[in-house]
Amino acid sequence: MLSTTLIIILAIITIFASGIRIVRPTHRGLIERLGKYYKFAKPGFHWMIPLVDKMFLVNTTEQMVDAEPQEIITNDNLNASVDAQVYFRVIESEENVKNSQYNVNNYKWQIVNLARTTLRNIIGTLTLKSANSERGKINSELHRTLCDETKSWGIEIVRTELKQIDPPRDVQETMNKVVKAENEKIAAIDYATAVETAADGVKRAKIKEAEGYKQSKILHAEGEAEAIKLVNEAADKYFTGNAQLLKKLETLEASLKSNAKIVIPSGTELVNVIGDMAGVLPLIQNKERKEV
Repeated sequence: MLSTTLIIILAIITIFASGIRIVRPTHRGLIERLGKYYKFAKPGFHWMIPLVDKMFLVNTTEQMVDAEPQEIITNDNLNASVDAQVYFRVIESEENVKNSQYNVNNYKWQIVNLARTTLRNIIGTLTLKSANSERGKINSELHRTLCDETKSWGIEIVRTELKQIDPPRDVQETMNKVVKAENEKIAAIDYATAVETAADGVKRAKIKEAEGYKQSKILHAEGEAEAIKLVNEAADKYFTGNAQLLKKLETLEASLKSNAKIVIPSGTELVNVIGDMAGVLPLIQNKERKEV
């Protein structure tokens, strides 16, 4: 009797323990009873009837799937190896978690194939050069298409990233040569511009130097002209009368050489000049001469 009781107790404990389910905060659970949806399981402790209930756990954190590299023919008939990554998450609400399990079969695999198809449609309309230069546009269009197509799947497309758009090896080598030649051309133009700028600076410096020399010469000439002007003004002011007197002396000298007699008034300036030159006093009138 005791052993039967122990067996029953152990069976109950085993059944109870086998029905325990713990849901982590990163997951949500869908409990089905006999193949039908029964209850939504949030994070925490849950107990199900063994062999009757079954729980399906769904990860609600952000996840990433790789679209895997594929060969795509661009609009200019070149084969490009294209790869992209898609980041998504299942929305945590009960309705969205149910949609991710009941509205789509294996949503990860579906996202990968949808991304690959969308990339073929987008890049097939672009040239290889434009596809490489418009990565942001391709990412935006891929993200928009995935969001529109997965509305009923209960998931959110967080972002998409284009990993690579690689042309064939021979095309890549040609493109590298073109880029190298273009960079060398730009460097040569920059060097020529720098040399031209330096030459222009030297030219401007020479012009400034010549202008300074010219200005100094002009100022020097103006100074000399001003000095000559002052000298002329002084000569006109102070030496005009003396020049006339000098002329009179020259006439007197010529007369004396020829023993000519000239009467000079005693009060004139010429008499004083002659006296100064000869070291004698001017002649006095007859009356004064008698008294001496």
